[in-house]
Amino acid sequence: MIGQLDLITIGEAYVELLSDKSFENTEYFNKNYGGDAVTTAVTGSRMGVNTGFITCIGNDYFKNFLLKSWQNEHLDTEYVKQTEGQNAVALISISDNNLKETAFYRKKTAAQKLSIDDIDENYIKSSKYIYTTGIAQSLSISANEAIKKAYEIAHKNNTITAYALNYKKNIMLKETAKENFEDIIPLVDILFMSAKNDIPAVTDTDSIENFIKRAWDTGVKIIVIKSAQNGGYYTGYNGDIVFCKYFTDNIVDTTGSKDVFNGAFLASMIQGAVPFEAAKIASVASGLQAKNIGTIKAIPTKEDILSNLSGAVL
Repeated sequence: MIGQLDLITIGEAYVELLSDKSFENTEYFNKNYGGDAVTTAVTGSRMGVNTGFITCIGNDYFKNFLLKSWQNEHLDTEYVKQTEGQNAVALISISDNNLKETAFYRKKTAAQKLSIDDIDENYIKSSKYIYTTGIAQSLSISANEAIKKAYEIAHKNNTITAYALNYKKNIMLKETAKENFEDIIPLVDILFMSAKNDIPAVTDTDSIENFIKRAWDTGVKIIVIKSAQNGGYYTGYNGDIVFCKYFTDNIVDTTGSKDVFNGAFLASMIQGAVPFEAAKIASVASGLQAKNIGTIKAIPTKEDILSNLSGAVL
């Protein structure tokens, strides 16, 4: 373990094969990796917080590439479990005029084998924050049980818990997403949601303000809502709701941009920012990442974020 951990994320990682030509016309793909929880972890690490990642990876030809890549990003991989099976693969094309094509292969993968046996109580207690997503919960019944165990440990040991639903209708049933959300929410301190996809999946309200107030009533302390319609983020904390505009409209590839926002927000909180400041910093991080192609490759450094911070608008 890399000293005292600031943040642990739990979830899935996949191999990302990226092309700047359409699937029909491309001859080559550039290899990298992605996944919501690992993207958040890498963002936190690049911002200077000690970060660990919990997952299962398959013993296939990509195993060493993934492990070495995460270690190069200074992620603690002590609880990355190696198991028989394959790793998920995502093919992504961003071609002319920002036309995007995606193909995900994530059935019967190693990450689905995550279980309560992979959650070490002392490891969870060693961290200031833990983070996961609804996508991680949807991997399998055993993965969902593992996440619940981790959050129960964190909750009783004053480790701050953060959660993003990240609802995707092609990955999870709405009924299951709502059930998982309602099961985990009593254990959540910081909640990330999108107004377009997440809120309609779990509630009957279409009001961001009403949703934030309901979440406060359940015990969630900080709520951040991404609103594509209004072009920014609403942060609810301590009775106040503050809006922060997107950093940029010059978008090339939004793959992973929400996960970068979440990682930058948590890292900023860990480093002493109040939630409204953290949202401003995270908006810059997410905006910079979305101006380039590639989930991980495009994540900015802390220096890049701070040098652009003066251009952000609350």
